[in-house]
Amino acid sequence: MEIEQVKSYLLQLQDNICAELAEEDGGSGFITDEWQRPGGGGGRSRVLTEGAVFERAGVNFSHVRGANLPPSASASRPELAGRSFQAMGVSLVIHPRNPHVPTSHANVRMFVAEKAGEEPVWWFGGGYDLTPYYGNREDCVSWHRVAAAACAPFGEGVYPRFKAWCDNYFHLKHRAEPRGIGGLFFDDLNEWDFATSFAFMRSVGDSYIRAYRPIVQRRKGQAYGDSERQFQLYRRGRYVEFNLVYDRGTLFGLQSDGRTEAILMSLPPLVRWEYDYSPTPGSREAELTEFYLRDRDWLAES
Repeated sequence: MEIEQVKSYLLQLQDNICAELAEEDGGSGFITDEWQRPGGGGGRSRVLTEGAVFERAGVNFSHVRGANLPPSASASRPELAGRSFQAMGVSLVIHPRNPHVPTSHANVRMFVAEKAGEEPVWWFGGGYDLTPYYGNREDCVSWHRVAAAACAPFGEGVYPRFKAWCDNYFHLKHRAEPRGIGGLFFDDLNEWDFATSFAFMRSVGDSYIRAYRPIVQRRKGQAYGDSERQFQLYRRGRYVEFNLVYDRGTLFGLQSDGRTEAILMSLPPLVRWEYDYSPTPGSREAELTEFYLRDRDWLAES
């Protein structure tokens, strides 16, 4: 198990994604904030604020250690509760300014749970998902094509399995709707050997920007007005609700005494809620929930 090799990859992934996003934005670029965690470890946060294309883009690397695995990390594996741990990963959320450009999220991570006298237990997790405000079939199909291609070398059933897991995970139960149009999600991955599992994490991590940047390029110049902007801010409320109520990464960060600013940089800079809102029947706003926010086979939509 090569922990330093994983760390080196994650730092380079953060560099690569930030470079591509900054180039696409064309503005002032990312600020870098290096931090230390009192309980052990630290991280490197990079944030782009008020850019030409991205209202906020946060790309965070963290490598933290602790004496006891937090409940959110051991929920599905209670036999590991109480072990010391290391956790490292890259997590990002991109909130574009133009309502026609979807919000996107990605995360790749590795955990190691350790106990004296026993072999360390390791696993990988991660994935990415897309949250449009105004749906576009071309974008949904291309996003899922890249996701499927990233999974293809690892077996025929990998993409369908992790696509379904994503649909189930990024679901707002209290709203009875998905957060977006999905992508990939996997966790507790150690069924393959370490080298294969690490290779899969790299394939997912490397494919994210290939999936997202072409969508940004197609939509960032599309005209919009105040009504589209207000709808975007309203729909961003769903994003906040999911991250604060359900997201395992947010819960892990808070339960492990991580840096709050880095954990909550995933939230959009502007958002609004409206009581009992209903879109106009037949509108593009109505189309979002009636057609796009469904668990669809987007590869078949092409």
